[in-house]
Amino acid sequence: MKNYRGLTFALAAMLLMFTGIASAQMSRIQGKVTGEDGQPLKDAIIKFERTDMKGSYKVKTNKKGEYLHAGIPFGGTYDVVLEVNGQQREKVNGVKTKFGGEEVVDFNLKEAADKQQAAQAAAAAGQLTDEQARGMTKEQKAAMEKAMEARKKEMAKNKELNDSFNAAMEALQAKNYDVAIQNFEKAHELDPSQTVVVENMAKAYGEKAEIVKGDERTAALTKAAELYSKSLEATPNAPVYNNRGLILAKLGDMDGAKASLEQAAKLNPAGAGMYYYNLGAEMVNRGNTDGAVEAFKLAIAADPKHVKSHYQLAMSLIGKAQMDDKGNVIPPDGTVEALQQVVALAPGSADAQQAEAMLQTLTGSVDTRYTAPGSKAKPAPRKK
Repeated sequence: MKNYRGLTFALAAMLLMFTGIASAQMSRIQGKVTGEDGQPLKDAIIKFERTDMKGSYKVKTNKKGEYLHAGIPFGGTYDVVLEVNGQQREKVNGVKTKFGGEEVVDFNLKEAADKQQAAQAAAAAGQLTDEQARGMTKEQKAAMEKAMEARKKEMAKNKELNDSFNAAMEALQAKNYDVAIQNFEKAHELDPSQTVVVENMAKAYGEKAEIVKGDERTAALTKAAELYSKSLEATPNAPVYNNRGLILAKLGDMDGAKASLEQAAKLNPAGAGMYYYNLGAEMVNRGNTDGAVEAFKLAIAADPKHVKSHYQLAMSLIGKAQMDDKGNVIPPDGTVEALQQVVALAPGSADAQQAEAMLQTLTGSVDTRYTAPGSKAKPAPRKK
């Protein structure tokens, strides 16, 4: 009979030997994850991506923010990646495992955030500290230097923009329109998105039109209208619609002026009285009495206590007055009422004094009580 006991012991010894070899072929990677609040980060995903050959593993952190992978093959090179809520937050490249060894890879999001803020501040200031540079990879340092160079160029550009704009505004206030326009154009070339530059350049052209004549005036007004339109494409707003409307009126485009000023009133109902009054004033300047009457009535409808609108409505209506066979002035309907409103709304003012004089001429009396437009009640005139 053969002796199997010796064979059994030999097999057992071999099994233990191979088991020991297999165990020794595995390495460990462990570490801890700290969140941006400085506290341990639970349930973060740690991925181990082997780069020298195909291989991928992952584990999750516990409530203490700790993780451990004890079954990583030794002799490999790994990128250790931290994922939080499905997004990669940090990555450590080139971690090499050793025979029977243990590698520690910690992630601290708070420290990373603090370093990033400091780096951003350094980039904004255009200077990176030696400590910050030492903590960066070659790629990170190159990216930061590129960002710092871009920041320097941006700051220089902003300074040039501000200098040009300030020089333009000083020239505009001094009524040196050509110098103002030249500097506004330079600022606009530096940053075409700045609507404040476009609007003030339009203002400069508009004011220049008041001191030149003929083709030069028309060219300046046309340029102003174009610039206001360009600004409105970027940012529609009531004041610019108002300014554009007035420029169009000066160019003789009354339909365009009316449409622009109506848009201003639509965007800012509280200012509608002023916008329609501006339209009426331009109509008066153009000799368009019917258009002026319509505009002043719209202004009064929007702002019943707008004294100037009442006064100019009365003046426009008087311009359409007729005389009867006896030489008496016959004013159009609404003239007397408009004059009475001026007296009632602004007693003692220059406009009220002129309104009183015209009322005396037209009716021989003056009513100083305010009546809301559209009211059916007509107060009896007060005799002087």
